[in-house]
Amino acid sequence: MITSEPLRSIPARAVTDGYAAILTHVEAGLASSQRVEVAANLARSMGARLIGLGAQTIEPIAMVDPMMGPAADWTSLLQEQVEADLVEAQRAFERDAAGADLEWRAVQDYPVQAMAKTARAADLIIASPKGRGGSVRSVDPAELVVQAGRPVLIAPRSAHHFHGRTVIVAWKDTREARRAVADAMPFLRRADDVIVQVVCGKDEDANAVFVTNDVATALRRHGVAARTAITHGNDQDAADLLRSAAELNSADLIVAGAYGHSRAREWVFGGVTRALLHEPTCYVLLSH
Repeated sequence: MITSEPLRSIPARAVTDGYAAILTHVEAGLASSQRVEVAANLARSMGARLIGLGAQTIEPIAMVDPMMGPAADWTSLLQEQVEADLVEAQRAFERDAAGADLEWRAVQDYPVQAMAKTARAADLIIASPKGRGGSVRSVDPAELVVQAGRPVLIAPRSAHHFHGRTVIVAWKDTREARRAVADAMPFLRRADDVIVQVVCGKDEDANAVFVTNDVATALRRHGVAARTAITHGNDQDAADLLRSAAELNSADLIVAGAYGHSRAREWVFGGVTRALLHEPTCYVLLSH
């Protein structure tokens, strides 16, 4: 027999063409303050709910020096520390996101796994470049992008308030790029200028013109102020050329598909995706 519980009472909201719920990982202290402030500003501007997730765990202790006491004692101490960190993370979230429509959740789990599961409740995830806390304390954005099934907005370490008035769409005629454009539509509709940017060889000009015109036309049908741009270069230079295009046009957002494949339980990414994930010079929205 299948049973169900009634849904929590949630006030009706006006239908929005933006993101209705945004998710971000929160750590104790000041570790995630900048990211949470960015997420809160975006949530307020879109009238969205901001879900803060505290997620942390401990690594199993395989072997302990006999002089250091039983493993159970150390596990208990580490467990207490995790619980204290999650309480402190909630305080940090409420401090850094004050004024937004907030929801707090806390779990003892690996952060990436917890974020991927909680993504079911959100439309957009905000993350940072890979941190130094390890897999038990911080989120690896590369793993998050492939596991979450939601667009991930990477905020650069020097991030300030997100504007998104000019957006670069890094176009490659693939499933991932089409998914990224669809996922980024709330940002694209709000932008003043959207540039569908292709990096290709000179012998590919004719096809690049045809393809980018198709994308720009499709976007304009949705009310997006889209135009096209073609830059000559190779795959090795693509990440730098995209960054240059963003800088030249004063764009603070690049939208791109995340390209990679699984190998021996590890995801291996292409050079452009890897650069945008780990060395972003502006905001980057990635979808896989």
